[in-house]
Amino acid sequence: MQRWLTSEGWAVAAISLCVVCVCRVWMMMMKNKKKEREEKSVLQREEERFVIPRGSWGWPLIGETLEFIASGYTSTPVSFMEKRKSLYGDVFRTHILGKAIVVSTDPDVSKVILQNHGNAFMPCYPKSITELLGKSSILQINGALHKRLHTLIGVFLKSAQLKDRITRDIERIVVLTLSSWMGKSCQLHVQDETKKITFEILVRVLMSIGPGDEMECIKREFEEFIKGLICLPVNLPGTRLYKSLKAKKRLLKVVDKIVEARKTSMEDNGENVPPNDAIDVLLRDSGDSDGIPLDFISGNIIEMMIPGEETVPTAMTLAVKFLVDNPIALAHMVEENIELRKRKKDSCEDYSWTDYMSLLFTQNVINETLRLSNIINAVWRKALKEVKIKGYLIPEGWCVLASLSSVHMDEMNYENPYKFDPWRWKKMGSAAYNSIFTPFGGGQRLCPGLELSRLEISIFLHHLVTTYRLSAERDEIIYFPTVRMKRKLPITVTPLEQ
Repeated sequence: MQRWLTSEGWAVAAISLCVVCVCRVWMMMMKNKKKEREEKSVLQREEERFVIPRGSWGWPLIGETLEFIASGYTSTPVSFMEKRKSLYGDVFRTHILGKAIVVSTDPDVSKVILQNHGNAFMPCYPKSITELLGKSSILQINGALHKRLHTLIGVFLKSAQLKDRITRDIERIVVLTLSSWMGKSCQLHVQDETKKITFEILVRVLMSIGPGDEMECIKREFEEFIKGLICLPVNLPGTRLYKSLKAKKRLLKVVDKIVEARKTSMEDNGENVPPNDAIDVLLRDSGDSDGIPLDFISGNIIEMMIPGEETVPTAMTLAVKFLVDNPIALAHMVEENIELRKRKKDSCEDYSWTDYMSLLFTQNVINETLRLSNIINAVWRKALKEVKIKGYLIPEGWCVLASLSSVHMDEMNYENPYKFDPWRWKKMGSAAYNSIFTPFGGGQRLCPGLELSRLEISIFLHHLVTTYRLSAERDEIIYFPTVRMKRKLPITVTPLEQ
């Protein structure tokens, strides 16, 4: 009996132990399940914090393109963005120019898009642009190749050797152009005159070509080519895109010959001489295994001409318009520039790059012109992966448009944003350049020629206001397909000596 009780006791103890173990395991499982449910709930709440932006796709196929284009022919082109911003928030979705896109008017969101940390975005442009520029365009290539090309051109454009030489070249071209106005009794069109200056400068920087038949041929074909950058993406005989693509083929033949001749000369003479232009820079790199492919050079040289035909001359033209419309600002600028001219004349020294950059009010006029005109009004990107920014979810593969003009014209960022006020820049800190002032883009794709552009505008304005009195007729700014003056800004100039 005692033996049996002992065996029975062991059995009960074993069963009890098993029950306790099972209970503990069950309790642990229930605790883990509760924890998983809580974690899942937290994750769900976290996911709910990020939502795909609200908006409208508009009409089938054309989306909201017609309203987008129509706003470009008004005095307030950001009205398209502002209307949707009021309905859906600072970040919204729409469908324009054949693409479904997310639009950002928020400076913080746009900054993330421009900085592109972690390679979350790649370039994404309307089809007409991608068709015309091609897959090897600096606007479309990504990663290491883009970084290499961007760095090479940026270093060359900032080099002391180029700064000294190009300052003298720009001065010579500007003074020559302005002196040709002396004998003209008719009105001048600033937009046409500035294009003559800037295109010659840029072609000289890119290919070392001076005035002559070759320059005229390049300019003629380039003007035909650039007309198709913003157009219906239909490549049929007679269409704008078709004509522009034909012009590009002819232009490529001309540039290819220049590149081939330079390559032969470089092979014969070696690379001991410092690079003289962008072709030299790119050719020297094309010999490396991981360098710039030779067949990329001509296409990208053509693409780099765009600022000489569009952005820089437009900025010069609009600066003249804003100054003539604001006599107080014009008088202040004339005073500053005449003071510099007297100083240089008394010292018998040549102008330098830093002389022009030291004109603080002139630089503020340039800032205000770039902000108001919004020549580069937006940056297009495509999400390479799912991106979460400030509560918004941008799905992988979606196109994104960072609206630079919306940030520049937001009264939360600038008091009286539609007023030309160069003095506002005295009050603003340098932080503004990094967050709410992005006329040259930002991040890895910040325009490498921004300093050269500022120099060109500074030299032009300096010699213009210290040589002539200006009076202009009323003219309007058109914002689509590119920013320009409706009547090319007709002005009458009178020499200051008179």
